[in-house]
Amino acid sequence: MTTSPPDQQERRGAFSSRRVFILAAIGSAVGLGNIWRFPYVAYENGGGAFVVPYLVALLTAGIPFLFLDYALGHRHRGSAPLSFARQSRATEALGWWQVGICFMIAIYYAAVIAYAVRYTFFSVGQSWGDDPEGYFFEEFLRVEGSGITTEVVVGVLVPLLIVWAAVLLIMGLGVQNGIGASSVVFIPLLVVAFAVLVVRSLFLPGAAAGLDQLFTPDWGALTNASVWAAAFGQIFFSLSIGFGIMITYASYVGRRTDMTGSGFVVGFANSGFELLAGIGVFAALGFMAQANGVAVDEVVADGIGLAFVAFPAIISEAPGGALIGVLFFGSLVIAGLTSLVSVLEVVVSAVRDKLELSRLTAVAVVGGPAALVSLVLFSTTSGLSVLDIVDYFINRFGILLVAVVSMVVLAWFVRALPGLAGHLNRHGSIRLGRVWMALVAVVAPLALAFVLARDFLDTLDKPYGGYPGWMLGVFGWGAAGLVLVLGLVLARLPWHRSVDLTPAGSTSHAANDEEEAR
Repeated sequence: MTTSPPDQQERRGAFSSRRVFILAAIGSAVGLGNIWRFPYVAYENGGGAFVVPYLVALLTAGIPFLFLDYALGHRHRGSAPLSFARQSRATEALGWWQVGICFMIAIYYAAVIAYAVRYTFFSVGQSWGDDPEGYFFEEFLRVEGSGITTEVVVGVLVPLLIVWAAVLLIMGLGVQNGIGASSVVFIPLLVVAFAVLVVRSLFLPGAAAGLDQLFTPDWGALTNASVWAAAFGQIFFSLSIGFGIMITYASYVGRRTDMTGSGFVVGFANSGFELLAGIGVFAALGFMAQANGVAVDEVVADGIGLAFVAFPAIISEAPGGALIGVLFFGSLVIAGLTSLVSVLEVVVSAVRDKLELSRLTAVAVVGGPAALVSLVLFSTTSGLSVLDIVDYFINRFGILLVAVVSMVVLAWFVRALPGLAGHLNRHGSIRLGRVWMALVAVVAPLALAFVLARDFLDTLDKPYGGYPGWMLGVFGWGAAGLVLVLGLVLARLPWHRSVDLTPAGSTSHAANDEEEAR
């Protein structure tokens, strides 16, 4: 098999062990969405019954696609664009499309982490007072309706600068000393902190009512196609698959690593954390409902509303609220940082491969502009509106769309699945064959295409969030379209002359791969 030259692979960096890789992959997968999105999605889609479509989606789409990402990166030893180019030159644009998506996510994701940094300290003195909603929107962010403003919010600017400094420092230290070492520290810390939060929430008055609301199954929901669509969508949002992260991380792993066994560990660890988050969040919401004498469904929220409005209200009323607040917002910071590092690494790795740059130079070339755009757009009074729009459109019409296109192209046009399965089977504890290929080629793309079509029609029918059409056009459809165009343009640029674009595997080797995959 043709591989990257040893000196090139040494230059790119590598994780020191399978354990470090798994922790880094879990750090990428476990992010803000696990904590504030999964509980709400489960509640809205059948409660306890949602576990059925969720597990089906995990096993038939999430983990199979995770294996696809692993196979591309591990076999071709490159960033997303380089791995696609080595698989087939015609597919390089898919890798750059993923790079563009990661750049977009990085610039707004950092802002949410900055909010969480401030709220970790706000929790100690409960700075939001008696009106958490008013404090967040009016005093902290100073939101002033729709439109774009240039008024800087110093309370966001300073922590945002700190977040970018921390992330760029971690990335500058390298794959093992930066990304790997931080994951070894942060992931166990995150699990401990969130476990303590969950235990504390379970002992709050009314916690049982919240858990009943979450886990009481509505079996009739299983006949609703939208519930199954929600499960498949959640898996892709949550596992960090389909937009280059796992391709990049897999390229830093030793040749003899059991990638399929690692994938199962990562997939179920991520889902386990989501379940833990659901228990902690709904136990706390049950307390809030009882304290205010209302039903649980009247206090349920997700996203920004859950983190920065509902939880501060809980903290103000709960015994030991300061501890709950520090644990909750501290967990958001840690989960966010590990995910942001992985997102930005996709861009850094691609630029390094394309131009043969040193790590520090690539971090500066990528991180400098990313931090600047992030500070300009999201440290102003209009930052939250822009963040909300970009997040909605990039997640749905960026990540899901490139995932569907990637699966279809690799399965049906490049015919890459037999060779990729054969590669993972060499050292994998879980063998891949025709079932895996059918899931990646048929089941997962059809399920995600349904989710994508539903979201597209809903967005056309009712403009998202009530924002002005020009804002949706620029920061929504414009952002989603821009990453696609950039992917096509960047794929046309030449690689540095020292980069080996030879596909992994000769004709005879490819035949052996197909035989092993059967």
